[in-house]
Parts: sequence; structure tokens; C-alpha cells
Amino acid sequence: MNPLASPVLSCYKGSKENPIVKFCVLASGSSGNCALLATDRTRILIDAGLSFKELSRRLASIGEQPDRIDAVLVTHEHCDHISGLPRIAKKTSASIYLTHHTAPLIDWENATPRLERFQAGARLSIGDIEIDSFTIPHDAIDPVGYRLRAEGINVGVVTDLGYIPDSIKFHLRQSHVLLLESNHDLEILRVGSYPWAVKQRVMSRNGHLSNDAVNDYLCHEFDSSTATLILGHISEHNNHPEIVRTVAQQALERRGLATNLVIASQKEPTAVFTF
Repeated sequence: MNPLASPVLSCYKGSKENPIVKFCVLASGSSGNCALLATDRTRILIDAGLSFKELSRRLASIGEQPDRIDAVLVTHEHCDHISGLPRIAKKTSASIYLTHHTAPLIDWENATPRLERFQAGARLSIGDIEIDSFTIPHDAIDPVGYRLRAEGINVGVVTDLGYIPDSIKFHLRQSHVLLLESNHDLEILRVGSYPWAVKQRVMSRNGHLSNDAVNDYLCHEFDSSTATLILGHISEHNNHPEIVRTVAQQALERRGLATNLVIASQKEPTAVFTF
């Protein structure tokens, strides 16, 4: 049995036999990030931080393959989000969507990518999927998050951000599925072995979201209509999945929400959420 094989969760409409839309987080963490949104007509990766071999393996575990990918949406230039891009550009015909300021920072290793550059804040259309991009606060050149819409299903993807401004809260409303960062536990980070300068960077408003920040968002701003919340980009050294789960579950319970809570992993894909 394939240890990476994931269960399929059927939600809202359609069925696992004939899904209209499916979403899966293939990997999330400081060593590599990648997610898939697919319809019958269009398949999009959000980030490409896995090797081509590992990407192929994880796609195969959910019944997909790299040569069927139509496009890759890039959030920013940090290596855990783009390390697999050159091989994707060489081995597939996928178009690479990234901002004008991010594009010059990618080392394509002699590949000839099919680039589609855009301004942060632009609305994109790829096949039957519409995408809103929006600026996020992170220490990259021009980082963005995405809200994707397909067949009436809204998926929000926002990781690598130091805090959640009102503009981002607006974009995340009415998401059926939300992938959100819960990077570090503040106390573990403070007493840990990282140099103080790195700790300051992580905790800054251009760093990463703490469990406490996520707790505050869930208690006060999280849209109660969101059916599935996926928490990811969890620090291997300064957090633990069970701490993340406990903090988030308590926040949801305080509001009386029965949101499906999922913790994304660096090591294996999440369930495949089908609609």
C-alpha cells in the first residue's frame, strides 16, 4: 500500500466518483510547499517547492501526473516555494504565473519557462479557474496570496505572512477551504536555539504567523461559513502539529464552529477534498 495515498473527502456537491473540483496540499513546511487545485478541464499547482521526482510521486498518490499540470502559481521567490520550478519548466508545458518583480529572481537553470507575469492584486483566469492575487506581508520582494474560484467553490491560500491585515481578511471571506499558516509557538521560538536575529525576523510583521496570531484570527475574524481549515507551514523546530491542532480547535469550539480542521504536513499530502 502506498504510504502517501490519501483518503478522499467528498464535500458540498458532486462525489468522489465524479468530482467537479478537487484540492490537495501536497506538502507544507520550511522544506517545500506545493498544493493542487483541479477541475475536469484545468490543473493548477500553487507553488513548486518539491523535487520533480517527489512531486511526481505525490501527484501519483492522488491520481494525477505532472504532464497534466496547466499552470503553476508562484507566491514568492523563497526556495521552499520555487525549488522545483526549473524542472517543471523543462519537463512539462505548464505556464508559470508570477509577479513582475518576482520573475527576475528565479534561476531557471537553462530551462525556457513559459512565463505569465502579472501585477500583485491582478485577477487571473486559467482555464475554468479564476484567481485573485493579493499582496501579503512577508520578507520577500513581492509576495502574494491567492483566492481561487472554480465551479462556485472558493479556495484561499495564504502562508508566509507576519500578520493578517484587513485587506487579506477580506480576500479570505467566503472561502469553502482555507489554507493558512500557523508557523510557530512563540514560547518555543523564544527559548529555542535560533540566533536572536532570526527569531526577530520570524516574529516580525514581515515574518511568519504564530499560533497565537492564528488563535486571535479564528476567535474574531474567521468566516464561520468556511467548511475546511487547513493549517500549514508548521515549523519543525519551533512548533508541533498537536499544539497547532489544540490551539485552533479550542478557538473554533469557543465560537461553536464545527469547521473541519486539517493539519498539513511536510512529509505527505493531505486528504483530497472533492466538491
